[in-house]
Amino acid sequence: MESPSPDHDAEPRGDLTVRLIAMPKDTNANGDIFGGWVLSQMDQAGGIAAAEAAKGRVVTVAIEAMTFLRPVKVGDVLCVYTAIDTVGRTSIKMHVEAWARRFRTHHRERVTVGTFTFVAIDEAGRPKPVTLEAAKLRSA
Repeated sequence: MESPSPDHDAEPRGDLTVRLIAMPKDTNANGDIFGGWVLSQMDQAGGIAAAEAAKGRVVTVAIEAMTFLRPVKVGDVLCVYTAIDTVGRTSIKMHVEAWARRFRTHHRERVTVGTFTFVAIDEAGRPKPVTLEAAKLRSA
């Protein structure tokens, strides 16, 4: 596997949407934070941002290009950033990045990147159009 480039001078893309601490209950058999936990936090952050943009309910319909760059450790603060990539008729494609602020050192590095697609839905669960206003929000 190719070693990722250092991110110590890089800045996250998008807005800080979710921030929480990685706890021992979230570890895998190797003692690192379980990748599914990180993915779940990213999905929640993307959903928050997409719901704000759509001004209503959204559902996750696809997760693309999920890349785990580095492990997250117990005690790290996971910071999830979101940015709208594209807006379709009923969908919002969201760029989502997870960064870890390392326990004790506070060094920050990108740990996971993904693209999530959400569809706006009405109260009956049917797809509904996304307003043009959403396309202007946080466009990358």
